[in-house]
Amino acid sequence: MTFFRKHTGKMGEDAAVKQLKKVGLRIVSRNYSCKLGEIDIIARDGSVLVFVEVRSRRTAGYGLPQETIGFKKMAKVRQIAQYYLMVNKIKDVACRFDVVAVQLNGDGAVKNLEHIQNAF
Repeated sequence: MTFFRKHTGKMGEDAAVKQLKKVGLRIVSRNYSCKLGEIDIIARDGSVLVFVEVRSRRTAGYGLPQETIGFKKMAKVRQIAQYYLMVNKIKDVACRFDVVAVQLNGDGAVKNLEHIQNAF
């Protein structure tokens, strides 16, 4: 991954965290990584554990950020979430999967941010 793409992703994740906190979610973990892959953000919304995939784009030339999450990615995030629950011995908790789609302008400022609850 190029520096430019990593930087865009980091800016998008920072904007997503700011928005999630603004609407009352408590951030539990950022960039949770295990042998199966990575989840961008894990948060709590009251008693609900929320696994968040962040997608960032600087241009809509290849579609909107949220349109880039395919079935394989959804399955991978679910698998990593199950692993997280198992490793942390978390049982009997409601979970949901959200997407935060961030569009940035050329300077890296947030042009549009959409928080999609129960995205998949």
